[in-house]
Amino acid sequence: MKQQKIVVFGSYIADLITHCNRLPTIGETIKASSFNSGPGGKGSNQAVAAQRAGADVLLITKIGNDYFGKAALDFYSSENMPLEGIIVDNNHATGCALIMVGDDTAQNMITVYLGACDHFTSKDIEFAKTLINGADIILVQLETNLNATTDILQYAKRCDCLTVLNPAPAQQFDENFYELVDIVIPNETEASILTNSMVENDLNSLRFAANNFIRKGVNKIIITLGSNGVYGFDGASDFIYPANAPYRVVDTTGAGDAFCGGFVAGLSKNYSFYDSVRYGTTVAGLSVTKYGAAPSMPYAEEINKYYKK
Repeated sequence: MKQQKIVVFGSYIADLITHCNRLPTIGETIKASSFNSGPGGKGSNQAVAAQRAGADVLLITKIGNDYFGKAALDFYSSENMPLEGIIVDNNHATGCALIMVGDDTAQNMITVYLGACDHFTSKDIEFAKTLINGADIILVQLETNLNATTDILQYAKRCDCLTVLNPAPAQQFDENFYELVDIVIPNETEASILTNSMVENDLNSLRFAANNFIRKGVNKIIITLGSNGVYGFDGASDFIYPANAPYRVVDTTGAGDAFCGGFVAGLSKNYSFYDSVRYGTTVAGLSVTKYGAAPSMPYAEEINKYYKK
């Protein structure tokens, strides 16, 4: 069966990352043990994860005409990713994220300035629609202006694409928005916000949240649970699939993006919903054993070593 084409519509954010022995408390200043910068943003990270997993991926994003924007283009060229979906904005800076990683727990704290990718115009959207023609799977997040994301999903549905939403960062929106979404992938915190319930690592709260999304119009639900794995509900039956990092966890930055990219890569390879969840979990498990977000995404050869279909 022919591999399906993925279009990712989302953000590019330049990541500025410090590592500390531990994360600071409010009002505290601590020394960092290291600093590095690199490509990030949920849309970009997810596209890179899918691309490295061997999927046919086109990223549509927006960057500034600045140092970080030029670095983005250089990075995508080095990854052999197509550049036709990269829109350059002369009026807004490239987005930027400040990331602190505590080495004692491998947990992180992040603040994000969305920059250019929060300013998709109607002209940008009309251009993006021309790139969606012929796609099979559309993956979006909430790190761009919501009107643009809504327009993209509406067009994708008219084109009979499978639509996948990673609702991060979580925000409230019109309930009709869910009718545009086939599969939703929040984490526990995002699921709690969007269902107005406390979602934890127990089946009762997970099933309550899943049924809430079903009532809103979504067909299938995945809730990522960090080190506890992934909850999946296909509309008929549910399951929890455990996390499976094969080495020591050093940095969880981008783990959710790794899962989303890996999951849609699995779908594009015509894997079942369950096997695509397993595939995404393998990608995420490998990503947390390396530092960084996009740079930590594993390649197909390494994924296939640990993923048993």
